[in-house]
Amino acid sequence: MVKMVPVPKHSQISQHLMNADFHDAFQFNLACGKRTALEIYLDVIAKTPCWISFLMALRNRAAPMFGIKDLGSIDNINPSRPSHEYQVGDRVGIFTIHSMTDNEVILMDSDQHLDAKISVCKSSLDADNAVTVSTVVHVHNLLGRVYMFFVVPFHKRIVPSMLLNSDMMPQQKAA
Repeated sequence: MVKMVPVPKHSQISQHLMNADFHDAFQFNLACGKRTALEIYLDVIAKTPCWISFLMALRNRAAPMFGIKDLGSIDNINPSRPSHEYQVGDRVGIFTIHSMTDNEVILMDSDQHLDAKISVCKSSLDADNAVTVSTVVHVHNLLGRVYMFFVVPFHKRIVPSMLLNSDMMPQQKAA
């Protein structure tokens, strides 16, 4: 189950909340707690649902007309590249690694209209291995505000869908 939660106070991304124009966080319990935060992110984006890839392709076709860069595909990763080879500054899908520990990876993208940061943060809650995916956006101008007006409703469906589509969560037992 994926649920909306506050951005975790212990996460590094929480330091970027000041003056943010948008932020949210979604949490789920990890099936296997031995993966690093980057491994979790790579596993999730590798299984991006087709409808999300389609929407991203539409976004990328329209973006240059508004002076916004083409980000490429969310799942544009080399599946044979081991996660331990990634370093801060490497591009992973549509984002660049900003900071990375075993328990949290922060990825970002900046453009003239906004800065967006995504965090995948692991934390143990009781016996469960909780993972929180947080998004923090700082808008720079009117174009960024208009962009976010259209993106936010999709974003609130895309993130949970990507998490549910991955094999990260424990399988539910049939009743």
